[in-house]
Order: sequence, then structure tokens, then C-alpha cells
Amino acid sequence: MSETQTPAPLSREDVEALLLRGPFHQWLGLSVVSVGAGEITLKATWRPEWVVNAERGYVHGGILATLVDLTADWALVSKTGRGVPTVDLRVDYHRPAMQGDLTCRGTVVKFGGQLSVAEAQILDSEGRLLASGRGVYMTAPPK
Repeated sequence: MSETQTPAPLSREDVEALLLRGPFHQWLGLSVVSVGAGEITLKATWRPEWVVNAERGYVHGGILATLVDLTADWALVSKTGRGVPTVDLRVDYHRPAMQGDLTCRGTVVKFGGQLSVAEAQILDSEGRLLASGRGVYMTAPPK
């Protein structure tokens, strides 16, 4: 495959197998709901270890930032066929995440030969926006 070609489309199962090679992704309880051209939807299964404040019961912001980062990153899989390194990341928190599974939606904003931009939204089980963000990722072909 040349540097300008897009890899053959990967199935949802193929992407999930690639994603779950990482023990941290397994710990997060991730599954791939859908994957398409420049987009992905993931599910993160609730874990009580995500809670930072036992009295209030909300999720640590680092978990939400992680989900923004990896969802935006893996939105690029339709173009790269692999996860890619993060160069820069911005996360906005919109409301506390409480107990329950999370839906993570990622979309490619701009695909480039060296750097690409993708964004993600993290939603609760009722579809409320909890966090969103945008990242820059190194999409240059591996050497």
C-alpha cells in the first residue's frame, strides 16, 4: 500500500480486536458499536473504579479525557488502519458523569499526511453531553 492509499475498510469486529489489544482499553470496558468512514461509536461499560468522589458519585475527569482522546484517535482508524499517537488534546467538561455506561462518538475533522484532527463527544445513557474535545494526531505512515 502506498502512503496515499487508504487501507481496505475494517469491520466493526476487526476494529474492536485491534482496540482491545491494549490492556487499558480492556480495563475501560470498551466495545465498538459502529465504525465508518472517518467515524466511530464506542461504548464504555461502567466501572465503580471510575468514581473520584464517593459522596457525590461522579466520574473522574481523567476518565472522560481518556475517552475523548481514544475515541477521536480511533475515528481515524478508517484512514490509518491503526491507532495513532496524540500530539495535542483539548477537553471540555459539560456536566458531571454519574454511574452508567457511556457512549463515545468520534469524527475525523481533517485527515492529513502527517497530522490529522479528530473530535469526540461523550454521552450518558440518556444522550446528555458530558464531555467533548478535539485532538491532533500523528498520522504519518510508520517507518
